[in-house]
This record gives sequence, C-alpha cells and structure tokens, in this order.
Amino acid sequence: MKNWRQQIYAIIQKDEGATRASRIYQTVMMLLIIASLIPLTSTTSQPPFRIIELVTVSFFIVDYFLRWITADYKLGKGALSFLIYPFTFMAIIDQLSIIPAFTMMNKSFKLLRITRMFRIFRLLKFLRYTDKVHVLVSVLQKEKNVLLSVLFIAVGYVLVTALIVFNLEPHINPVTGEPTFSTFFDALYWATVTLTTVGYGDICPVTGIGRFVSMISSLFGIAIIALPSGVITAGYLDEIRSENKNKKALPKEASEV
Repeated sequence: MKNWRQQIYAIIQKDEGATRASRIYQTVMMLLIIASLIPLTSTTSQPPFRIIELVTVSFFIVDYFLRWITADYKLGKGALSFLIYPFTFMAIIDQLSIIPAFTMMNKSFKLLRITRMFRIFRLLKFLRYTDKVHVLVSVLQKEKNVLLSVLFIAVGYVLVTALIVFNLEPHINPVTGEPTFSTFFDALYWATVTLTTVGYGDICPVTGIGRFVSMISSLFGIAIIALPSGVITAGYLDEIRSENKNKKALPKEASEV
C-alpha cells in the first residue's frame, strides 16, 4: 500500500497521471497558469487582479512544496534528492513564478517591474503538463548537430554582412542628413532583420552596393530559415509516428503477458 507521499507523487506527476485525481490536478494547474497571466494584461493593479495573483501564487507555492517533499521519488537519489531538487530546471521555474508574491506581502519590495517579468516564466510551467512540448524538446535534442550548424552559419553570415555594410555605407544619409549605420550595432540589427526576411525598413542602405548586399542577404535568409524549419518538421513527424507505434504496441504486449 502506498504511503501518503507516494499518493501525492502519483497525483502531481504527469507521467503517473493514469488516475482521475491526477488528470484533474493537471487540468487545474494549467488553468491556474493561464489565470496567473491575466494581471499582466493591465498596467494597473486592480482588486480582482490582486485576488487572482494571491490565489494562483498560493497554489504554486503548495505545488512547489509538494514536489519538493516527493523529490526522492522523482530523482531517485534518496535523501540527496531533497537538496538537488531546488536546483533543477523546473524547480527554478517554479521559484521564479512564486517570487512576484513578495510584492503583495511586502509593499517596500521595489523591484515590481522585475517581478512582473518573472510572471512570464509561468508560461514555462506548461512544459510540465504538455506532451507536445516534450516531443519538440526530444526533436531538438536529436537534431541539435544540424541546428547548431545552421546557427553558426547564420551568425557568421550576419557578422560578415554587418561588417560589409558598416564599412560601405555612409554613417549619415547624404540625402536626408539623418543617421544610417551610426554604430556597428545598427549594422548587426539591420543584418539580422534582413537575414530573417523581416526587414522593418527603419534602417536601410542608401548606396547601390549596400542595396545589392541587402538583396543577397534576403535571398540567403530564405534558405537559412527554411532549413531548420524543414529539419524540425520532419523530426517532429517522425517522433509523433514513433509514439503512435509505441502506443499501439503496448496493448499487444499486455495481452501476450
């Protein structure tokens, strides 16, 4: 018979979520995560928003401590698990999600803007409850070598393009008299938005050679963006097919046993 900590672990862990209580718990936590982001849609602190913040953070605190006291089942390292758990990735996300509560408990806590930013980390809590995110993470791990190669090519191309434009273009537009590429960061910014084919148009070359480089960069950007997209899409589909095959194979294996 399971003790009370094992029963808690079976409820709060998604991979143990075969029971109705576990499914209800996962659903409630996901709804709370969504609700906790509602106050971020306003710059003022309205009473309903304060209530939402208090309720959601209270649940997050309870959830964090429940996971902490059952860390030995999750990590499997005995008593050492309780020391390791606060430094795991998801535990740190939980801590960052709880920090904004201090602005409500203590009005002298001045870092309000920073704590508002910390609330955005609550979106990362979805990693714990969403299967599709885990599939995507698995794909990224499998295809990391290809993606890293594309990243290095993109970064190198951005740097080279930025250096070319920064040295070719005038720092003051001869027609309007306004600054163009006054700093190297401006050139980096332009090269990045051009490579990604976004092109806001707030900074652009004015010379013929500069515009030619911009055209080449835009065309090259299509290939750079398309390559990792294709790799991730193909890997994602393969991972989904693999999971579906495993799910179909499980009943057969169970019946054979």
